[in-house]
Formats: sequence, C-alpha cells, structure tokens
Amino acid sequence: MLRPLAFAALLLAAPAGAQELRIAMKAAVDSADPHLTYTPNRNVGIHVFETLVEFDPQLRPVPGLAESWRPVDELTWEFTLREGVRFHDGTPFIAEDAAFSIRRAQSVTGARTYANAVRNIRAAEARDARTLILHMKAPTPLQPNFIAQIGMVSARAAADAAEADFNGGRAAIGTGPYRWVRWTPGQDVVLDRAPTWRGTPEPWSRVTFRVISNDSARVAALLAGDVDVIDTVPAGLQPRVRESDRTQLVSIDSIFTHYFYMDSMSARIPNATGTDGQPLPQNPLRDGRVRRAMTHAINRVALAERAMEGGATPAGQVSAPGFLGHDPGIPVPVYDPALSRKLLAEAGYPGGFNLTIQCTNDRFAGDARVCQAIGQMLTMVGIRTTVDALPTSVYFRRGTTLTPTGEPELSAHLSMYGSTTGIGTESLTSLIRTINPALAHGGWNRTRYSNPELDRLLTLADEAFDPAERERAMQAAIRYAVDNQALLPVFFVKMAWGLRRGLTMPPRGDGFTMATAIRPAP
Repeated sequence: MLRPLAFAALLLAAPAGAQELRIAMKAAVDSADPHLTYTPNRNVGIHVFETLVEFDPQLRPVPGLAESWRPVDELTWEFTLREGVRFHDGTPFIAEDAAFSIRRAQSVTGARTYANAVRNIRAAEARDARTLILHMKAPTPLQPNFIAQIGMVSARAAADAAEADFNGGRAAIGTGPYRWVRWTPGQDVVLDRAPTWRGTPEPWSRVTFRVISNDSARVAALLAGDVDVIDTVPAGLQPRVRESDRTQLVSIDSIFTHYFYMDSMSARIPNATGTDGQPLPQNPLRDGRVRRAMTHAINRVALAERAMEGGATPAGQVSAPGFLGHDPGIPVPVYDPALSRKLLAEAGYPGGFNLTIQCTNDRFAGDARVCQAIGQMLTMVGIRTTVDALPTSVYFRRGTTLTPTGEPELSAHLSMYGSTTGIGTESLTSLIRTINPALAHGGWNRTRYSNPELDRLLTLADEAFDPAERERAMQAAIRYAVDNQALLPVFFVKMAWGLRRGLTMPPRGDGFTMATAIRPAP
C-alpha cells in the first residue's frame, strides 16, 4: 500500500459554509507523478500541478502559469510567467522551476511519458525569475499547445525525485487551486482547497474523486445522491440520468477516435490464413485494395447508433469537428459490401480469407460489442473473422509483442486514441509516423507503419507558423493517411457526464472532469 499523500503543515480548517464536491470516476488513478501519462492521473493531477499554458474546453490554448508567450524567432520561444504564484509549501514559482519541469519531462523514460510534447526542445533556460526561454531543435509553431501537457513541479521538492516520491507525497507539491491530502490506490483521491492559491478561492473546500468502475453502480450513486458528478456515462444508461428530476446529462464529441489498425508493412502476418486454413504466402493487408475493402465493409452509422447506442459519431478522419486538423471535406466512407467483395476479388482473394482481430473488452462501454459487430461485417464480405476481445492490460501488453519471426503479434486490432492536445496530426505522429525514438515519433505505432510521404507532410504541418498554412498542411497529412488506409477511423467517442441538479459544468473535449469548472448554478 502506498503511503497517503498528506501535508500536515498545510491542513487548515475549512471556512464556514464550505462544501465538498464528490466526483465518481470510472478509471482509477495509478500515479501522482505529473510527468507520466494516463488520462485519470492527468485529470486529477491538473488540479494540483498547473501548466504554463492551459486548454479551454475545445482544447484551444489559453494563459496558465504563463501570462503570455511569443516566438522570438523560428527556433526560440519566450514565455512570461505570472507574478505572485506560490507552491503549496509557500515557496515562489519561478522560471527555474519551469525549466526544471521541462527537463524532467524529457528525462522520464518508459511508454507513458510526455516525450512527444517536449521532443523538439533543445534547452530550457531561465533568463530571469519570470522569463523562460525554450531553444528548439526545429521550428515548432505549436509548442505552446504541446507545453500545456507538462505539469509544473518544484525544482527544490522534486530534485532527483522518482515516481515513488510523488506517490509518497514528498515531491507532490504544485501551484494549483487544490493540494493532495489523501490517496487510497484503487479507491479515491482527496484534494483540499490550497491556502496558497493566488486566485479567487474555489467554492469547494474539498474535492473527492471516488473510483466506481462499474457503470451501473456509478449511475446509481449519482441518482441516490451519494456523489455529485460522474464521468463516462454509457449511452445505454444516459436516459436514466437525463430523465431523473434530480440529475442532468451533458455530452460532447471527444478527442478520442476509435481506429482499426492494420499491419500493412510485414511481408507475412500470423493472424491471416487462406480459405483452406493454411498460412497465406503474403500479407493481404499490404494490398491497398484489401484495406479499402475493409473500410467499405464497415457500417459506421450502425456501429455509432446501435453498437454504441448513440454514444459515438461516425468518423472518416482523425479529428472531430472543432479540433485542429479536422477537414470538413473528408467524408465518412460509404458502407458498400458489394464494392468490398469486388475489391477483394481484384486483389486476388475472390473467396476471401480468414482473419483474427483483437480489441479491448473493458476500456469503454461497447468496445467488445463494436469489435464483434465489425467481425460480422467483415465476414459478410468474405473476410471470415475471429474476434479476440481482451482485457485492456493484456491488449496493450500484446500490442508491443513481436512474433518469433519479427512481426507485430496483433496484425489487425481496434482501439481508441486521442492526442491530449486535440491536434489531429499529433495523433498521426504517435500512431503511424515512422518510429524514431530520438524525435519521439511513433510512440504508439504498434503496426510499425512507415511512409516517407506521410512523414514529409507531417513535417510540413509541424513547421508552419502561419495558422492558415498550418491548417492546410494538417489537413493534407490527414487526408493522405485516410486515403491510403494507413489506419481506419471508425467513430468519434462521445464523452458524457451526469451532474446533480443545481450544478453547471461545460463539457470538455478531452473528457476531463474539472472541479475548477463545476459551479453551483446561479
């Protein structure tokens, strides 16, 4: 058992009339280290560890600990920090803390880091107490968006700190409106209003994030008044929340897109066999006609409306409307089984072939059901599909495993992914850009996809400072990836929350449940 996070010296009596806000989450926090990625961790941690740049609900950058920023030249960014910011231990937040936080984010190793967000930073320099200079390896016009992912920590408290030091409390000192009080792994996290906060005190003296992983139990807790807010309301349970006179529902298309990933690079794959059950001499997924056949075999509207029970929006591209990189000219692929059969025959598979696909069965409501439905759709056009639905932990472990002959173990698989910046090309950089650890490219490229033209288009998008030019470059890269079926977008996952009556909360595209945005209704 990890030690509770507690800062006894800062425990103050709550003022009279102060309230507790009780939030129930589907997923559990598993680390207090702000430089390790995982949505629940970041959701809670951002209340404690602020960022230089923050995101509004549509994931557009707004001032955070930095009151302003500007490009000095193509390889230099200057951030001006706010005055009067203090850590929870009372020490001032200065530019050296910001530089230290960025360097620490660059040095943390493993699969769950923010290396992608700081990949182009050559050096972080504290010019004076309020001026941070970032020296870049390459032009990075969206660096303010990227830096919004990096929580600021105390250079003094977090010096030489490992994850255990954050989990144990010694290093878990931020500047935010709330501070850590107690963490019971797998059960809850308790935050208290920070007396060192520079702004208007929050209306909630205490915020408790409870873990209730079962969807029905989470909804029941809201309806019974045991909690005030719940996240991840599955579509099938939304009418109960919407129709109760004690609760209300809010929802939004999110940064998360559900994809069908295919290994189109390996010469042969372990999960495809011929109609006779024997291994195929070559990988059928290398043929663009087969990939096109698969995309036209998928009835995205039916999946969104029935398999997801209305909890998704059909997708033909990476980003939902409103996010950077969305191209309104890219249509949702037409559901056309006859075309799929024709394309398979043209590719040399008139009788189809056998394929095993993998997916998660516990990551979001409906994931296994969607997988089974896609398996049936592929089978209808001649790709006789076996579905292997796995627990998320097993799925991600197998997703990084290679066969004895060097191919990815998962040849065709489904999972959702969303860039925490909301930028479509950043999703492509993680998912299908040529793997290059030195540049933090391809961090989640499980199919080992590599295409020089896509890499070139992504580089153009990366380096364009003019917003209109950058938007065109992003759309070109996304259109190229979609047209070549580098991966198949299936649908945008909707995020939904339940709130008790008397509260307001603007829904966020990143799916975060922010106590700082929840307010008593006027």
